[in-house]
Amino acid sequence: MAGTRRTVLLGLAGLAGALLLDTTTAQAASAHDITREAHKALSLLYQKQPKARELSKRAVAVLVFPKIFKGGVIIGGQSGDGVLLVRGKPEAYYNISAASFGLQLGGQRFAYALFFMNEKSLDYLRKSDGWAIGSGPSVVVMDEGAAASVTSTTLSQDVYAFPFGQKGLMAGIGIEGSKITRIHPDK
Repeated sequence: MAGTRRTVLLGLAGLAGALLLDTTTAQAASAHDITREAHKALSLLYQKQPKARELSKRAVAVLVFPKIFKGGVIIGGQSGDGVLLVRGKPEAYYNISAASFGLQLGGQRFAYALFFMNEKSLDYLRKSDGWAIGSGPSVVVMDEGAAASVTSTTLSQDVYAFPFGQKGLMAGIGIEGSKITRIHPDK
């Protein structure tokens, strides 16, 4: 019995390791590839969440991470590259990453879109040397229920974040504590 448990844990650790190794491939993507994937991811989000499309019309910019990889066995990590779209055009590229420790097991891929609703929050991103989410502008994570209740008169936060496109088996896809840092991928 103990041997079976150990085999399962080692197998899952290998899966998590493979997912984390795959992030190095994702981080090596070109600016063109990241932008293309971000536009595809946004199209998927808008199909599944019409409120996200409404937010995009009011937002001053959208930071899209089309592929974030998360994996772990007790110790975990997540990472992915994205693009800041201002009026639909790529302005800058960013990496989001986080480490965690605790009861966790598995691997997952997902996407995130952060809608910057005012120039103040966008300037914070542009000027900060790495933005630790949870400090700086207020961020509200939107799920389907929260998105349904948002109207143009209830928009009061600096940044709205939509997780979407989850694939894999791992509990939780929060961004609290994640750090967003500017990167310079090859063209």
